[in-house]
Amino acid sequence: MKVGLFVFTADDRYDYSVRHYDAMRGIVQQAESDGFDSIWLADHLLYRNPGEPTRGVWDCWTMLPALAEATRRVELGTLVTCNSIRNPAVLAKMATAADEVSHGRVVLGIGAGWNEPEYQAFGMPFDHRIGRLEEALQIVAPLLREGHVDFRGKYYQARNCDNVPRGPRPRGPPLMVGGEGPRVIGLAARHADLWNTGYMGGPETMSDRFPKIDAACREAGRDRATIGVTALICLWFPDLVANRPRFADSPLTGTSREIATAMSGYEKLGVEHIMIQCEPYTAESRRRLAEALKLYRGE
Repeated sequence: MKVGLFVFTADDRYDYSVRHYDAMRGIVQQAESDGFDSIWLADHLLYRNPGEPTRGVWDCWTMLPALAEATRRVELGTLVTCNSIRNPAVLAKMATAADEVSHGRVVLGIGAGWNEPEYQAFGMPFDHRIGRLEEALQIVAPLLREGHVDFRGKYYQARNCDNVPRGPRPRGPPLMVGGEGPRVIGLAARHADLWNTGYMGGPETMSDRFPKIDAACREAGRDRATIGVTALICLWFPDLVANRPRFADSPLTGTSREIATAMSGYEKLGVEHIMIQCEPYTAESRRRLAEALKLYRGE
C-alpha cells in the first residue's frame, strides 16, 4: 500500500504566518527521503471563517510542478482540485504538462468543491457543483486518456478539442475523484481510476465506505477491482495540540507503533493508497509519522 503526506500550502491555522515555498520544498524533500510514496496539495484560493482573519493559500497548480522539479521519486497529486475554479479542458492540459515536468508522477485528483467564501470572493458560481463536475469529467477523462474530446454541455463546451502534445504516459496521469456523496461516488465509478474518501481515522472508519463504492460500480456496470480506493486520514497528536481537529469526527491517534498498525489495517482492507494529514502540522508530527512508516515497512 502506498503512503502519502499531505502538504499544507495555506497560512498556518494557528498564527496565520505564511508558508513559504522554500519551507514546503524542504518538507517534501524530507518526505521523499523518509520513504513516503507521494505528496498531496489541496486546491483552494482562500479560507474565510466568520470572526477569523482570512487565511491565504498558494495556488496548487503553480506549486505542484515546482515540487516535481525538486523531487525525483514521489508521486504528486491534488487532494483534490476544485473543478469549478478552472475550465476542465484547460485543467486536463495543465495536468498533462505537470506530468511531463514530473516525468510521469502526477495524479489528478478532482472534486466538486465546497468552500463557498472562495467562490464568492473570486466570482465563481457555487450552484450545480455536482452537475458541473459530471460534465467536466466527460471532458477531462477523454482528454487525459485519448487526447481528444468533442463535447457540448449545459455548463462546459470542448468542441473538437485536442490535448497535444501528449505527456510521458500513453493514457495520461491517473484520474482520482474525491467525495462521499452518492452522486460523486457514482461519477467516480463511471470515470475515475481512483476514488478518494476522507477524513478517515482508524481502519474501522472505512467500514461504511466500501459498500458505497461497491454499489456504485455495480450500478455503472464496472468491475470493482478496476478502481483503486484511497483514503485521506487525519492524524492527531493530542499531546502536541489539545483541541481535536474540527474537520474530522474520529481522527487517528496513537504512538508510532499504533499508527503503523493502523496502516497495516488499511492495507488488509484493500485500500490502495492512504494520504495522511498531520495535526498539528509540525516537524515533530512529521517525525513521528515517518517513524511509523518505517515500522509499517519493517525497517
